[in-house]
Amino acid sequence: MSNEITKIGKRGTVVIPAELRRQLHLKEGDLVIAENHGDGILLKPAIVIAVEKYTLEQQAEFILSNTVDAEDYRKARNEVKVMGLDPDKIPHVKPTKMRRVSND
Repeated sequence: MSNEITKIGKRGTVVIPAELRRQLHLKEGDLVIAENHGDGILLKPAIVIAVEKYTLEQQAEFILSNTVDAEDYRKARNEVKVMGLDPDKIPHVKPTKMRRVSND
């Protein structure tokens, strides 16, 4: 572990010494988490996980395709209708154990 002095610049920027950046494989644009540790600040690399946003149609497909029986499917159809979508126009897989389902 090495100690190097650096200073706080405009807007609170801190330059991490080059050798330390190399050791930690940090490069320009990387995100870090800054934690208050009472007697100092701990900087550590941040792990970023992309979050996918689903369209209403994709959500409806998931709802309809993940049903397990006729009753569940009927409820899913109603849920999709509440979303303002026509369940018959959403490509999906119906449950294999289907009995008669009313299209209410």
